Amino acid sequence: MNVSVEEFPLIITDIAVEKAKEALEADEDNKSHLRIALQGGGCSGLQYKLDFDNNVGDEDWVVEMDGLTIVIDGHSATILQGTTLDYTSNLMASGFKFVNPTAKRHCGCGSSFGY
Repeated sequence: MNVSVEEFPLIITDIAVEKAKEALEADEDNKSHLRIALQGGGCSGLQYKLDFDNNVGDEDWVVEMDGLTIVIDGHSATILQGTTLDYTSNLMASGFKFVNPTAKRHCGCGSSFGY
């Protein structure tokens, strides 16, 4: 389902969109969009997953931001409602970061959470 930025369940910062576009352009597999998902695992129960994909399912939420198509499955959209995807960079590390206000616990590395 195509939705507006205001209807999309996640907030994606401008820098996260820009970095995802750069990575997608460098991808040699000719994928068309960024997929955000959750999968079971990690030390806290669920893991965030970012990937490039070409498929869009019937239950997927689809939005375009500054030329980047972003897709999230319906189940992940429900759990991640109100979450922000950001990109941070400092002397120690750089990468995408999820800020999830509904998470009840987090792992030390920040790649998994429980709710």
